[in-house]
Amino acid sequence: MKADLLNHAETLARSRGIDAFSYADLAAATGIRKASVHYHFATKADLTLALIEDYSARIIEALGHVVDQSPNAASALAGFLSLYRSALGDGDSLCLCVAFSASTNSLPATTLARVESFRHDVTDWLVGQFQRAREDGSVHAVIDPRKEAAALFALVEGAQLVARASRNPDRFTDAVSQFNDRLITGAPQ
Repeated sequence: MKADLLNHAETLARSRGIDAFSYADLAAATGIRKASVHYHFATKADLTLALIEDYSARIIEALGHVVDQSPNAASALAGFLSLYRSALGDGDSLCLCVAFSASTNSLPATTLARVESFRHDVTDWLVGQFQRAREDGSVHAVIDPRKEAAALFALVEGAQLVARASRNPDRFTDAVSQFNDRLITGAPQ
């Protein structure tokens, strides 16, 4: 039941925002009583922390799979973009980290700290891929991997917000197109 609650809560948070659903909404979505939701997550602070913990673990695992399946950095970075694009659905959703970022005033310090830790982990992953790109030549003009990582992460998060606001996932694709143009497909492995 707890996993089912987390799945429904994540869907609601990503599509509506953390402030736009209640435990009554979550109870209705899962077919249980509101008191049962409180049994598993006494407060919304408990729920938000559990959500970001679960989400972080899944995304970090997915990034590991991306690397395992990528012959070069360009392929891994294309996989990263694909993860963020798929989080948009038809333009009606955001990745959880971006959804939480839009509600920072409503989140407890522990959840905000975990969101920041997640961002740090993803940034480190990106830095590693940009370092790899400098070595394998699969991305044009990589000078500073840390700045590249920060810029790309900000780009995908901002592109998600714009795409979600317009309910048009093509806005995400358009926003990341210049970065995509820097990826060299068929670069050495």
